[in-house]
Amino acid sequence: MKLTFRWYGPSDRVTLDQIREIPTMSGVVTAIYDIKVGEEWPLDKILALKKIVNAKGLEMEVIESVPVPEDIKLGTGKRDYYISNYIKTIKNLSKAGVKCICYNFMPVFDWLRTTLAYQNKDGSTSLAYLEEDFKKLDPKNLHLPGWDESYKPEELQKLLSAYQGMSHEKLLANMVYFLKAIMPACEEGDVKMAVHPDDPPWDIFGLPRIVSNEKDYENLFKAVPSKCNGVTLCTGSLGASRANDVPALADKLSKENRVFFLHLRNIRHFGTNDFQEVGHPSPCGSLNMAAIVEALVKNGFDGYVRPDHGRTIWNEPGKPGYGLFDRALGATYIAGLFEEAERRYAK
Repeated sequence: MKLTFRWYGPSDRVTLDQIREIPTMSGVVTAIYDIKVGEEWPLDKILALKKIVNAKGLEMEVIESVPVPEDIKLGTGKRDYYISNYIKTIKNLSKAGVKCICYNFMPVFDWLRTTLAYQNKDGSTSLAYLEEDFKKLDPKNLHLPGWDESYKPEELQKLLSAYQGMSHEKLLANMVYFLKAIMPACEEGDVKMAVHPDDPPWDIFGLPRIVSNEKDYENLFKAVPSKCNGVTLCTGSLGASRANDVPALADKLSKENRVFFLHLRNIRHFGTNDFQEVGHPSPCGSLNMAAIVEALVKNGFDGYVRPDHGRTIWNEPGKPGYGLFDRALGATYIAGLFEEAERRYAK
């Protein structure tokens, strides 16, 4: 496997110099953030970013993410224009040596938490989802942590209205349309498309979610069997649902060679749908991280891995979930899990 670290570009408080000091780190997972969603990513901008990363001795083989415009998810008359731009971006990324693109197909919100600073017993804070707080939210007057600046109120209401009546079946059909259109470019350029699961993995505000469980994956791969169609196995997103057996999913999907990218993080369940994000090790939460890694390694997984959301610890300032300290701790824990599993299953 290749251990990587999410990096939000030159303006990120976490620097490339800091990232490369983390043991066994091979590269960063990044994106271009100043291109309007739906427009082509120019090759020169991709290469300029890669040059910055490579100059620090790190690779840039994973992009997270190339956002899928809402017009594609909605299946509007503009989708073919945006799909054409997406194909151009895939080709440009391939020319720059990118091997994997993480993306999602979640309507409107690609993640949702009710607090970004849940107070943990150890003194740290983390992202969390509390069902009672969610029930208090008014879809017509939404104020969501992390999303308040993403849409103007009128823009959000217009978008939510556009999705009224959208079924799971129709959303899946729109996703299949998109994937079938881009797969030739992916196959030609050897670029893997790794869909991120719904976060959390259930419908919200009446918006359908279609990448939430084992059955959803079966439907997706039956419809688009290309070897370039696979998943970002996000343990925290899938694990938020008690119905998902994450080690079993890791085993099944890796046997089918569908796991291209791995987001490893732990969560702790409480209440019915409540969960908080915790430290990466298994004893910190509800997920058996060692079993997940063992299932992957046993089946020959050799893709990309990154520690996912970390707690805010040691009074570190910055973006909730994406500080340096706890993610670096998580990275070293992940490296240890893989070292042991790879030793056990060495051929």
